[in-house]
Amino acid sequence: MATDRLTVRAIIAAKSRATAYLVPDGRGLYLRVQPGGARSWLLRYQLAGRVHDLGLGSYPEVGLADARQRALEARRAKANGIDPLAARRAEREAKRIEDARSITFRDCAEKYIAAHEAGWRNPKHARQWPSTLSTYAYPEIGHLPVAAIDTGLVVRVLQPIWTTKPETAGRVRGRIEAILDYAKALGYRSGENSAAWKGNLAHALPARGRVRKVEHHASLPYAELPAFLAELRTRDGLTARCLEFVILTACRTGEAIGATWHEIDEEARLWVIPGERMKAGREHKVPLAGAAMTLLGNLPRDRPKLFGGSNMAMAMLLRRMGRGDLTVHGFRSTFATWCKDVGVAAELREMALAHAEGDKVAAAYTSGAEVLDRRRDLAERWARFCAGADRGKVVPLRRA
Repeated sequence: MATDRLTVRAIIAAKSRATAYLVPDGRGLYLRVQPGGARSWLLRYQLAGRVHDLGLGSYPEVGLADARQRALEARRAKANGIDPLAARRAEREAKRIEDARSITFRDCAEKYIAAHEAGWRNPKHARQWPSTLSTYAYPEIGHLPVAAIDTGLVVRVLQPIWTTKPETAGRVRGRIEAILDYAKALGYRSGENSAAWKGNLAHALPARGRVRKVEHHASLPYAELPAFLAELRTRDGLTARCLEFVILTACRTGEAIGATWHEIDEEARLWVIPGERMKAGREHKVPLAGAAMTLLGNLPRDRPKLFGGSNMAMAMLLRRMGRGDLTVHGFRSTFATWCKDVGVAAELREMALAHAEGDKVAAAYTSGAEVLDRRRDLAERWARFCAGADRGKVVPLRRA
């Protein structure tokens, strides 16, 4: 009956007052009634001359009997010299720390990506975040509590790629740093950022500017390419076809992955890559050899992109073929070396590779119909070599 009487009194108070109202139960226990009718329990007590209010839960989730029991426990704690409010804060802080310890680096990274990806205008940038973290960071630290990530662990992630892939390593470091800052802001960790460069990693790793020159992409000797391509052509799937297309056109992996049917002029046997997708920012025309046209003719036409996928998918394909020692980008080096050995003019080779021209003469030469014809001859010769038709022959081409 006590609960019913208290509830009735509270309702009456709520209807008659415009401010919160306390309905006493005795010994410092009150039912607080808000103007809108919401009700909750509190225990009012004095400590060191100050009045404190300790919340005991909402009504009716916490009934009168439970509220009285909680108030009794709080009074007993106070009698033993323990401040009930301080004890509750300590308990909540302990739980927060325990929860933080259970948040892994991967959990935190995924939260960070979900919170920020809407603001990333570049779709490639949005894809690279989870891709690079999955490749380099998660295997080492993804399963560890984000609060436990120290400088030594960050170095363990970065050291294997710091000198061989400095650009990638720099991005990975920056992403780890951002995630650790995010974790600190949310209370998942404390202290200095273990991925910060200045005053931290700068003492453990050489400056990237000093190691950039040693970056290289593992490439296949061109004498081994016909056998490799023959095996690649036995593999099914768009990933295998994308890698084959990369080899035949000597293009960059990102250019092939993003290629669309709108960029292909089948009648002219030409692939026109818009400037916004090129590293140099200029439109690039790629003459397509017969082998490349045959490859395209066997692709499905029910999607805008020729291949899609990712560089990582092609890297995994190389591993399945037992060639994890190679990189996809390295096939451009294979093509470049072959060009040098068969006497292709340096200008023609650089145009085929879409390297930035160094002067106006070279730029003008790039736009001419004659050079496009010569590049088409080069593409056909390269395709024949890849197929094994010119295997063993190194015959210089007429210099452009």
